[in-house]
Amino acid sequence: MNGSDEAPDTKDLSGERVFLVVVDESEEMKIALHFACRRARNTGGRVALLYVQERADFQHWMAVEAIMREEQREAAEELLQDLSSEVHEWSGKMPIFFIREGDRREALIKLLDEEPTISIVVLAAGIGRGGPGPIIEHIVSKGVGQIRVPVTIVPGSLGDDEIIAIT
Repeated sequence: MNGSDEAPDTKDLSGERVFLVVVDESEEMKIALHFACRRARNTGGRVALLYVQERADFQHWMAVEAIMREEQREAAEELLQDLSSEVHEWSGKMPIFFIREGDRREALIKLLDEEPTISIVVLAAGIGRGGPGPIIEHIVSKGVGQIRVPVTIVPGSLGDDEIIAIT
């Protein structure tokens, strides 16, 4: 598992398109993941997963903060491992993992600056009253100039058959 302080081995990715999906607990994330996997499979690419854990803020209780961080890290690794079997099934390749800490929007921008192998970011728009989602809102309103790769926004209402048909 690759962490925030270690870079994954991306030497073997030269020439491969890498489709990055930001992992969260939303229903739409699975739609973005399925879309990215299908595109990766059909273009000979690979999927990367970014999980951003919130910072534990217990400065007065350093031992508690360390325990919380470790628990968050373990939960992130477990979630990514669970998703990796779906990614492998849908794309034919194991995903690349990135785990960061902090704000998702900031972590995404920073990862894109640090990791030249990422070719495309795939996000799914929220379908509820909350709007398209905080990352999409940020990118559309003020973050578009900070991103060096295309962003594909998939409608959050797409079903599996529709994703297969368009990919």
